[in-house]
Amino acid sequence: MNIAFAPNYLLPLPPGHRFPMLKYELLPEQLLHEGTATASDFFVPTPPPLADVLLTHEANYVHRLLHGQLTRQEERASGFPWSPALADREMTLLGGTIGCAQRVLAGGGVALNIAGGTHHAFAGRPEGFCLLNDQAVAANWLLAHEPARVRQILIIDLDVHQGNGTAALFQHEPRVFTFSMHGARNFPGRKEVSDLDLALPDGLGDAEYLAQLADVLPRLLDEQVRPDFVFYLSGVDVLATDKLGHLALSRAGCRRRDELVLTACHRRGLPVVVCMGGGYSERIADIVEAHANTYRVAASLWD
Repeated sequence: MNIAFAPNYLLPLPPGHRFPMLKYELLPEQLLHEGTATASDFFVPTPPPLADVLLTHEANYVHRLLHGQLTRQEERASGFPWSPALADREMTLLGGTIGCAQRVLAGGGVALNIAGGTHHAFAGRPEGFCLLNDQAVAANWLLAHEPARVRQILIIDLDVHQGNGTAALFQHEPRVFTFSMHGARNFPGRKEVSDLDLALPDGLGDAEYLAQLADVLPRLLDEQVRPDFVFYLSGVDVLATDKLGHLALSRAGCRRRDELVLTACHRRGLPVVVCMGGGYSERIADIVEAHANTYRVAASLWD
Protein backbone atom coordinates (compact mmCIF):
# COMPACT_ATOMS: atom_id res chain seq x y z
CA MET A 1 0.00 0.00 0.00
CA ASN A 2 0.87 3.66 -0.31
CA ILE A 3 -0.14 5.71 2.72
CA ALA A 4 0.14 9.49 2.95
CA PHE A 5 1.03 10.92 6.35
CA ALA A 6 2.86 14.02 7.51
CA PRO A 7 3.57 15.13 11.09
CA ASN A 8 1.71 18.39 10.49
CA TYR A 9 -1.56 16.47 10.04
CA LEU A 10 -1.60 16.81 13.85
CA LEU A 11 -2.80 20.37 14.35
CA PRO A 12 -2.42 21.84 17.85
CA LEU A 13 -5.89 22.82 19.06
CA PRO A 14 -7.19 24.64 22.15
CA PRO A 15 -8.02 22.45 25.17
CA GLY A 16 -11.47 20.91 24.93
CA HIS A 17 -11.80 21.34 21.16
CA ARG A 18 -14.32 18.80 19.86
CA PHE A 19 -12.32 17.63 16.83
CA PRO A 20 -10.51 14.32 17.60
CA MET A 21 -7.12 15.37 16.23
CA LEU A 22 -5.38 12.64 18.23
CA LYS A 23 -6.61 9.99 15.78
CA TYR A 24 -4.04 11.15 13.23
CA GLU A 25 -1.27 10.21 15.64
CA LEU A 26 -2.80 6.96 16.89
CA LEU A 27 -3.89 5.51 13.54
CA PRO A 28 -0.39 5.24 11.96
CA GLU A 29 0.94 3.88 15.24
CA GLN A 30 -1.75 1.20 15.31
CA LEU A 31 -1.17 0.16 11.70
CA LEU A 32 2.58 -0.20 12.29
CA HIS A 33 2.17 -1.94 15.64
CA GLU A 34 -0.10 -4.67 14.28
CA GLY A 35 1.77 -5.10 11.00
CA THR A 36 -1.01 -3.97 8.67
CA ALA A 37 1.49 -1.44 7.32
CA THR A 38 5.25 -1.11 7.42
CA ALA A 39 7.32 2.05 7.48
CA SER A 40 8.05 1.65 3.77
CA ASP A 41 4.32 1.92 2.98
CA PHE A 42 4.25 5.54 4.15
CA PHE A 43 5.21 8.62 2.18
CA VAL A 44 5.41 12.21 3.42
CA PRO A 45 3.38 14.52 1.20
CA THR A 46 4.28 18.09 0.38
CA PRO A 47 1.97 20.97 -0.58
CA PRO A 48 1.11 21.13 -4.28
CA PRO A 49 1.88 24.12 -6.49
CA LEU A 50 -0.61 26.92 -5.99
CA ALA A 51 -1.69 26.64 -9.63
CA ASP A 52 -3.02 23.14 -8.95
CA VAL A 53 -5.04 24.35 -5.95
CA LEU A 54 -6.54 27.11 -8.10
CA LEU A 55 -7.99 24.54 -10.49
CA THR A 56 -10.58 24.05 -7.73
CA HIS A 57 -10.52 26.98 -5.31
CA GLU A 58 -10.93 30.73 -5.79
CA ALA A 59 -7.66 32.66 -5.73
CA ASN A 60 -8.87 35.32 -3.29
CA TYR A 61 -10.06 32.72 -0.80
CA VAL A 62 -6.84 30.70 -0.98
CA HIS A 63 -4.76 33.84 -0.52
CA ARG A 64 -6.74 34.87 2.56
CA LEU A 65 -6.55 31.36 3.99
CA LEU A 66 -2.80 31.16 3.58
CA HIS A 67 -2.17 34.63 5.00
CA GLY A 68 -4.48 34.65 7.99
CA GLN A 69 -7.12 36.92 6.51
CA LEU A 70 -10.24 34.80 6.95
CA THR A 71 -13.21 36.65 8.39
CA ARG A 72 -14.53 35.74 11.82
CA GLN A 73 -17.55 34.17 10.16
CA GLU A 74 -15.32 32.04 7.92
CA GLU A 75 -13.16 30.99 10.85
CA ARG A 76 -16.24 29.94 12.83
CA ALA A 77 -17.59 28.05 9.81
CA SER A 78 -14.30 26.18 9.43
CA GLY A 79 -14.43 24.94 13.02
CA PHE A 80 -10.71 25.67 13.56
CA PRO A 81 -8.88 28.75 14.87
CA TRP A 82 -6.59 30.10 12.15
CA SER A 83 -2.86 29.71 12.54
CA PRO A 84 0.11 29.33 10.19
CA ALA A 85 0.14 25.66 11.20
CA LEU A 86 -3.47 25.31 10.03
CA ALA A 87 -2.65 26.79 6.62
CA ASP A 88 0.37 24.49 6.25
CA ARG A 89 -1.70 21.48 7.29
CA GLU A 90 -4.48 22.14 4.81
CA MET A 91 -2.06 22.47 1.93
CA THR A 92 -0.21 19.33 2.98
CA LEU A 93 -3.49 17.37 3.07
CA LEU A 94 -3.99 18.29 -0.58
CA GLY A 95 -0.52 17.02 -1.37
CA GLY A 96 -1.35 13.76 0.38
CA THR A 97 -4.40 13.04 -1.74
CA ILE A 98 -2.73 14.18 -4.97
CA GLY A 99 0.27 12.01 -4.09
CA CYS A 100 -2.00 9.04 -3.52
CA ALA A 101 -3.62 9.63 -6.91
CA GLN A 102 -0.25 9.84 -8.64
CA ARG A 103 0.92 6.60 -7.06
CA VAL A 104 -2.11 4.50 -7.92
CA LEU A 105 -2.19 5.91 -11.44
CA ALA A 106 1.42 4.86 -11.91
CA GLY A 107 1.23 1.47 -10.22
CA GLY A 108 -2.44 0.56 -9.85
CA GLY A 109 -4.10 -0.64 -6.70
CA VAL A 110 -4.97 1.47 -3.69
CA ALA A 111 -3.50 4.42 -1.83
CA LEU A 112 -4.81 5.91 1.39
CA ASN A 113 -4.48 9.29 3.06
CA ILE A 114 -4.39 9.13 6.87
CA ALA A 115 -6.40 12.37 6.82
CA GLY A 116 -8.34 14.10 4.04
CA GLY A 117 -11.93 13.76 2.98
CA THR A 118 -12.56 17.49 3.44
CA HIS A 119 -15.79 17.39 1.47
CA HIS A 120 -17.55 20.41 2.99
CA ALA A 121 -15.07 22.92 1.54
CA PHE A 122 -16.47 25.00 -1.32
CA ALA A 123 -14.57 26.90 -4.00
CA GLY A 124 -14.50 30.07 -1.94
CA ARG A 125 -15.37 29.21 1.65
CA PRO A 126 -14.74 26.70 4.45
CA GLU A 127 -17.29 24.67 6.35
CA GLY A 128 -17.42 21.91 8.96
CA PHE A 129 -13.68 21.28 9.65
CA CYS A 130 -12.98 21.51 5.90
CA LEU A 131 -11.02 24.42 4.41
CA LEU A 132 -9.70 23.02 1.12
CA ASN A 133 -11.39 20.11 -0.64
CA ASP A 134 -8.66 17.50 -1.08
CA GLN A 135 -10.52 14.95 -3.21
CA ALA A 136 -11.85 17.70 -5.50
CA VAL A 137 -8.36 19.18 -5.87
CA ALA A 138 -6.91 15.74 -6.65
CA ALA A 139 -9.70 14.97 -9.13
CA ASN A 140 -9.10 18.24 -10.96
CA TRP A 141 -5.36 17.55 -10.90
CA LEU A 142 -5.98 14.25 -12.69
CA LEU A 143 -8.29 15.83 -15.27
CA ALA A 144 -5.76 18.59 -15.97
CA HIS A 145 -2.54 16.55 -15.96
CA GLU A 146 -3.65 13.05 -17.02
CA PRO A 147 -6.59 13.56 -19.42
CA ALA A 148 -5.59 10.64 -21.64
CA ARG A 149 -5.59 8.19 -18.74
CA VAL A 150 -8.40 9.55 -16.56
CA ARG A 151 -11.57 10.32 -18.45
CA GLN A 152 -14.23 9.53 -15.86
CA ILE A 153 -13.95 9.82 -12.08
CA LEU A 154 -16.36 8.47 -9.46
CA ILE A 155 -16.34 9.95 -5.95
CA ILE A 156 -17.94 7.56 -3.45
CA ASP A 157 -18.68 9.59 -0.33
CA LEU A 158 -19.88 7.44 2.57
CA ASP A 159 -19.25 9.91 5.36
CA VAL A 160 -22.45 10.36 7.39
CA HIS A 161 -22.61 14.01 6.33
CA GLN A 162 -23.41 14.95 2.75
CA GLY A 163 -20.43 15.96 0.62
CA ASN A 164 -22.00 19.32 -0.12
CA GLY A 165 -18.83 21.13 -1.12
CA THR A 166 -17.82 18.35 -3.49
CA ALA A 167 -21.30 18.26 -5.04
CA ALA A 168 -21.24 22.01 -5.67
CA LEU A 169 -17.73 21.99 -7.10
CA PHE A 170 -18.57 19.37 -9.73
CA GLN A 171 -22.17 20.26 -10.54
CA HIS A 172 -21.13 21.33 -14.06
CA GLU A 173 -18.31 18.78 -14.60
CA PRO A 174 -19.60 15.63 -16.33
CA ARG A 175 -16.22 13.88 -15.99
CA VAL A 176 -16.68 13.68 -12.20
CA PHE A 177 -19.69 11.80 -10.82
CA THR A 178 -20.47 12.54 -7.17
CA PHE A 179 -22.26 9.92 -5.07
CA SER A 180 -23.10 10.75 -1.45
CA MET A 181 -24.82 8.34 0.96
CA HIS A 182 -25.56 10.26 4.15
CA GLY A 183 -27.96 11.03 6.98
CA ALA A 184 -30.99 12.90 5.65
CA ARG A 185 -31.46 15.03 8.76
CA ASN A 186 -27.82 15.57 9.58
CA PHE A 187 -25.38 18.41 8.87
CA PRO A 188 -25.31 20.31 6.58
CA GLY A 189 -28.75 21.77 7.02
CA ARG A 190 -28.80 22.92 3.42
CA LYS A 191 -27.84 20.06 1.13
CA GLU A 192 -26.38 20.50 -2.34
CA VAL A 193 -27.33 18.22 -5.24
CA SER A 194 -24.87 15.41 -5.96
CA ASP A 195 -25.14 13.36 -9.13
CA LEU A 196 -26.61 10.71 -6.82
CA ASP A 197 -27.74 11.31 -3.25
CA LEU A 198 -28.99 8.55 -0.95
CA ALA A 199 -30.43 10.25 2.11
CA LEU A 200 -30.83 7.85 5.03
CA PRO A 201 -33.16 8.00 8.04
CA ASP A 202 -31.84 8.33 11.58
CA GLY A 203 -31.10 5.03 13.29
CA LEU A 204 -30.46 3.01 10.13
CA GLY A 205 -28.49 -0.12 10.98
CA ASP A 206 -26.12 -2.54 9.26
CA ALA A 207 -28.54 -4.65 7.23
CA GLU A 208 -30.49 -1.86 5.53
CA TYR A 209 -27.44 0.33 5.01
CA LEU A 210 -25.39 -2.44 3.43
CA ALA A 211 -28.30 -3.60 1.28
CA GLN A 212 -28.70 -0.12 -0.23
CA LEU A 213 -24.98 0.20 -0.86
CA ALA A 214 -24.73 -3.29 -2.39
CA ASP A 215 -27.60 -2.42 -4.72
CA VAL A 216 -26.22 0.85 -6.03
CA LEU A 217 -22.49 0.11 -6.36
CA PRO A 218 -22.60 -2.29 -9.33
CA ARG A 219 -24.94 0.04 -11.22
CA LEU A 220 -22.56 2.97 -10.76
CA LEU A 221 -19.43 1.03 -11.64
CA ASP A 222 -20.76 -0.99 -14.57
CA GLU A 223 -23.60 1.03 -16.08
CA GLN A 224 -24.24 4.59 -14.95
CA VAL A 225 -20.69 5.93 -14.54
CA ARG A 226 -18.17 3.27 -15.61
CA PRO A 227 -15.26 5.17 -14.05
CA ASP A 228 -11.58 4.62 -14.68
CA PHE A 229 -10.63 6.22 -11.33
CA VAL A 230 -12.33 6.15 -7.91
CA PHE A 231 -12.05 8.33 -4.83
CA TYR A 232 -13.54 6.81 -1.68
CA LEU A 233 -14.37 8.85 1.42
CA SER A 234 -14.61 6.31 4.23
CA GLY A 235 -15.85 8.38 7.17
CA VAL A 236 -16.51 6.35 10.31
CA ASP A 237 -19.12 8.74 11.69
CA VAL A 238 -21.72 6.20 10.51
CA LEU A 239 -21.07 4.25 13.73
CA ALA A 240 -23.79 3.96 16.35
CA THR A 241 -21.26 5.29 18.88
CA ASP A 242 -20.72 8.53 16.94
CA LYS A 243 -21.79 11.73 18.68
CA LEU A 244 -22.64 13.52 15.42
CA GLY A 245 -23.77 10.68 13.17
CA HIS A 246 -27.32 9.53 14.07
CA LEU A 247 -26.95 6.25 12.14
CA ALA A 248 -26.51 2.90 13.89
CA LEU A 249 -23.81 0.89 12.15
CA SER A 250 -21.75 -1.52 14.20
CA ARG A 251 -17.99 -1.60 13.78
CA ALA A 252 -18.40 -4.87 11.86
CA GLY A 253 -20.99 -3.23 9.61
CA CYS A 254 -18.66 -0.32 8.94
CA ARG A 255 -15.91 -2.76 7.98
CA ARG A 256 -18.32 -4.61 5.70
CA ARG A 257 -19.11 -1.28 4.03
CA ASP A 258 -15.40 -0.85 3.26
CA GLU A 259 -15.23 -4.42 1.97
CA LEU A 260 -18.11 -3.79 -0.43
CA VAL A 261 -16.52 -0.67 -1.90
CA LEU A 262 -12.92 -1.82 -2.05
CA THR A 263 -13.71 -5.33 -3.28
CA ALA A 264 -15.83 -3.87 -6.08
CA CYS A 265 -12.94 -1.64 -7.16
CA HIS A 266 -10.39 -4.44 -6.81
CA ARG A 267 -12.37 -6.88 -8.94
CA ARG A 268 -12.64 -4.30 -11.72
CA GLY A 269 -8.98 -3.31 -11.56
CA LEU A 270 -9.84 0.29 -10.72
CA PRO A 271 -7.28 2.58 -9.10
CA VAL A 272 -8.76 3.89 -5.86
CA VAL A 273 -7.72 6.60 -3.41
CA VAL A 274 -9.18 6.43 0.09
CA CYS A 275 -9.47 9.36 2.51
CA MET A 276 -10.58 8.94 6.11
CA GLY A 277 -13.19 11.65 6.60
CA GLY A 278 -15.08 12.09 9.86
CA GLY A 279 -15.39 10.14 13.08
CA TYR A 280 -16.60 11.56 16.40
CA SER A 281 -17.22 8.66 18.75
CA GLU A 282 -16.76 9.43 22.44
CA ARG A 283 -13.93 6.89 22.76
CA ILE A 284 -10.95 7.66 20.53
CA ALA A 285 -10.29 3.90 20.40
CA ASP A 286 -13.59 3.36 18.57
CA ILE A 287 -12.60 5.91 15.93
CA VAL A 288 -9.09 4.55 15.43
CA GLU A 289 -10.22 0.92 15.29
CA ALA A 290 -12.88 1.68 12.67
CA HIS A 291 -10.38 3.63 10.55
CA ALA A 292 -7.82 0.84 10.96
CA ASN A 293 -10.37 -1.62 9.57
CA THR A 294 -10.33 0.32 6.29
CA TYR A 295 -6.59 -0.27 6.01
CA ARG A 296 -6.92 -3.91 7.00
CA VAL A 297 -9.45 -4.47 4.23
CA ALA A 298 -7.26 -2.70 1.68
CA ALA A 299 -4.20 -4.70 2.75
CA SER A 300 -6.10 -7.98 2.46
CA LEU A 301 -7.17 -7.20 -1.10
CA TRP A 302 -3.99 -5.66 -2.51
CA ASP A 303 -1.47 -7.84 -0.69
